[in-house]
Amino acid sequence: MGLDMIDPLQREHLLAMLLSELDGMVYLGRIDRHWTTEFVSEGCTRLTGFNPEDILHNRKISYVEIIHPDDREMVWREINLALANNQSFSIEYRIIRADLSERWVSERGQGINKGNTGTQLIHGFIQDITDRYFREKTLAEAEQHYRSIFENAIEGIFQSSRDGTYLGVNPALAKIYGFSDPDDMIRSLRDISTQLYVIPQRRDEFVQTIRDQGVITNFESQVYRADGTVIWISENVREVRDTDNQLLHYEGTVEDICERKTYEQLISYQATHDSLTNLPNRALIMDRIEQAIERSKRTNCEAAVIFIDLDHFKNINDSLGHNAGDILINTVAGRLKQCLRACDTASRLGGDEFVILLADLKPDSKYVPKVLKRLLSSIEAPCLIDEGEYLITCSIGVSIYPSDANSAEELLKNADIAMYKAKQIGRNTFQFFTPELNKKIAERLQLEQQLRIGINEQQFELFYQSKINVKTEKISSLEALIRWNIPGRKHPVSPAEFIPLAESTGLINPLGQWVLNEACRQLRAWLDVGIAVVPVAVNLSAAQFQQPNLVDQIGESLQHYDLDARLLIIEITETRLALEEDIFLRKINELKNIGVAIAIDDFGTGYSNIHSLKTIPLDSLKIDRSFITNIEHDHRDRAIYRAVVTMAQNLDLRVVAEGVENKTQVDFLRSINCDEIQGFYFCRPVSAATMAQKISRENDQYPPENIVNFCN
Repeated sequence: MGLDMIDPLQREHLLAMLLSELDGMVYLGRIDRHWTTEFVSEGCTRLTGFNPEDILHNRKISYVEIIHPDDREMVWREINLALANNQSFSIEYRIIRADLSERWVSERGQGINKGNTGTQLIHGFIQDITDRYFREKTLAEAEQHYRSIFENAIEGIFQSSRDGTYLGVNPALAKIYGFSDPDDMIRSLRDISTQLYVIPQRRDEFVQTIRDQGVITNFESQVYRADGTVIWISENVREVRDTDNQLLHYEGTVEDICERKTYEQLISYQATHDSLTNLPNRALIMDRIEQAIERSKRTNCEAAVIFIDLDHFKNINDSLGHNAGDILINTVAGRLKQCLRACDTASRLGGDEFVILLADLKPDSKYVPKVLKRLLSSIEAPCLIDEGEYLITCSIGVSIYPSDANSAEELLKNADIAMYKAKQIGRNTFQFFTPELNKKIAERLQLEQQLRIGINEQQFELFYQSKINVKTEKISSLEALIRWNIPGRKHPVSPAEFIPLAESTGLINPLGQWVLNEACRQLRAWLDVGIAVVPVAVNLSAAQFQQPNLVDQIGESLQHYDLDARLLIIEITETRLALEEDIFLRKINELKNIGVAIAIDDFGTGYSNIHSLKTIPLDSLKIDRSFITNIEHDHRDRAIYRAVVTMAQNLDLRVVAEGVENKTQVDFLRSINCDEIQGFYFCRPVSAATMAQKISRENDQYPPENIVNFCN
């Protein structure tokens, strides 16, 4: 049934009801200066706050006055433009309600002609859209905000499809990857896995990880830039799914981490390499030894660990300075690498110690001995330092996996043990590890522990050997010689066994201090009972000369026991003399200033330095026993002896011959006017009590049976 078939009253009532239900205002109005309304629906009140009667025919206010003043011109222009083109219009603008509040409205309408009068009317519908307007405005602002972030972010931002194409990228990402703009990048990269990732499988790992976890954090990869160069990136990515949980795409960020990777690589390199030589350090060589062991287990191969220690490096370092020592270390490092295969590793543990790893060796390989010979030959070649040529040798120890050890630590320790043996047998050679060496090292460690206990418990005793005046054949001086009596042990420990151990462990300083104090104490004890004492010589090692307070220690001992400094002779080896550095010379002069005599021991066995005999304030020179051994049979030894005695005496130095054991040697020494003789021919080392008896008999002093009581 149409509206025209309904009773007019019913139809009017129905239309009124429909209009009242609309959420907005239906109107019919003229196009004149006031937009005079001829019809306004009941929605007018809800929309404008005015009653329809107030607006009809502009009785109280015209609708144009309700439009916001700033929007009236725009509304008039848009409606007239639509009417001129015989089109409907749709515009949004603001109104001022009766309560003076501001609302946004949407108006849709069109023009009509009223009869034949030509009067133009418009009708339309106006609806409050304030809430929608502000929602859309907020969304637009948010979109603009995030668009600005997207466009201006420093880090790269992207959206990519599951099949490996880019859906959207920001300028920062295009720049990171070396493209002119985002569109250029999206056009160019059609397959991320093959065109972007250096390792194509990384894209598969990317997809699998995000499938398992839903997100990816710090996914680091190497990628190609547009120009083909390679950079490191880090990605943080998440899945984007629809309301049905279907995957739409991936979105995430990309950071260029090349600088960080470079820094990490630098830190890693510094942590695993020696700063002076750039060779691998202890941490890295130990890791590589462990890796070589694991490979050897799978392949039945062998691995060799070579421990290298430079001989007498400290002498060069002390005499020429640390800069020269660094030059030498760098030279040796370069030579080591030249002796090896590309798969071998040379490392520096520190100081003058190097370790070489020879990995993946066939059983019974001849390669190891060949390398060892090359190493010895290469290292002993002259080294140029400050336009001077210097020679250095090395001692080498070798251990083999699996025959010598099953771990990196054990292999290194055993190679070190073998190297120590190489030093013991004369240096400039190599030794392979054997179980016997391990036993000796264990014994050495045990002896070291006993030595520490011995020093604390004063298990030592001084013996004395006389030096005889050649002309008078009487005792002219004594040498104090230390003996170690371990409780429960039948015989004393030989000084040749524990003195090198004391020097290598640093125990020589407290031990040397005890010797000095004990010698001074014994001299005072003899003097107190009236024995006509003679000067006593005490040996000082090179390590003791490194003590900054050495001269003070000697002076304090003399003062404590109230001794004339002329009763003390300090003996130093010729090796120490050869260095002749400023600190050593200063200490010698300080000792001379307090009145102590200085003697050179074992002359002829060290680095001969005749000039030092003239420049250093010495008192006597002791010729090493090796020259007297064949004096009866070797005319060259006799010639050397004559020359040394003549030279020393011309320099006002007394000459002491060591190791004299028969009359023929005595007669020869007397014939060349040697000053003093020391050896078994006249006296073996004896206890303090026995030596007191000898001195007393020689000087017709106290009866021998009473002397022993004065020596304890």
